[in-house]
Amino acid sequence: MNDRAGLIQGFKKAVEFYRELGFQYLPVKRSDILNLISGGTTTDDKPEPIIPPHQVAELTPDYYPNKEGALEDLKNEIGACRRCKLSNGRRNIVFGEGKADADIMFIGEGPGRDEDIQARPFVGEAGKLLTNLILKLGLRRQDVYIANIVKCRPPNNRNPEADEITTCVLFVERQIAIINPKVIVCLGKISAQTLLKSSMAISKLRGTFSHYHDIPVMPTFHPAYLLRNPKDKWLTWEDMQKVLEKIKT
Repeated sequence: MNDRAGLIQGFKKAVEFYRELGFQYLPVKRSDILNLISGGTTTDDKPEPIIPPHQVAELTPDYYPNKEGALEDLKNEIGACRRCKLSNGRRNIVFGEGKADADIMFIGEGPGRDEDIQARPFVGEAGKLLTNLILKLGLRRQDVYIANIVKCRPPNNRNPEADEITTCVLFVERQIAIINPKVIVCLGKISAQTLLKSSMAISKLRGTFSHYHDIPVMPTFHPAYLLRNPKDKWLTWEDMQKVLEKIKT
């Protein structure tokens, strides 16, 4: 094993050790991690802010040897969340569900009425459409992972507000880091604009791969939109054919 590979492996073990001890932050410079991974050298520049272990994981995707356990730990960390005002009207937190090492991760906007009742993502009419789409791809719901940008239902199914997204998006980012899918499918504009940090309309974003860190992202229409505009289902089907091709490469 060369020196750099050995250093990276040792670093991962150290991070895992401190995580098990309950540390949430480590005094590590992001530039030093990037230099280590890329083969560069560390610097003596002004120290950068400490970074959470989950951000380290984004730089080293195989950080999580037990993905199911890591997702359960994250769910426990969220707990009975009261971090934003969406918690005031919700019945249940909708964490997400599916295969912990799925190739495809679907990310929507937020729970609706049925999801809030059942504490599961995409189980209403839009969820049935998504399930049928997954089946047509030759997969099952349990073969993919499904989550949302926010984990509590916005009142009257309104769009999540900026402060709610900012508070909650850290959790779906953690889920992405743990699962490390081959492709992310963003369902609708809120999901796509949030992960891609874009203000473009979903009609402009869909159909073309972008990237969230190093993971390909396919934005497409939200199933709720397709229920109102069934003529556009074929566009989403085209998008998903591209996703199938991508996971084969």
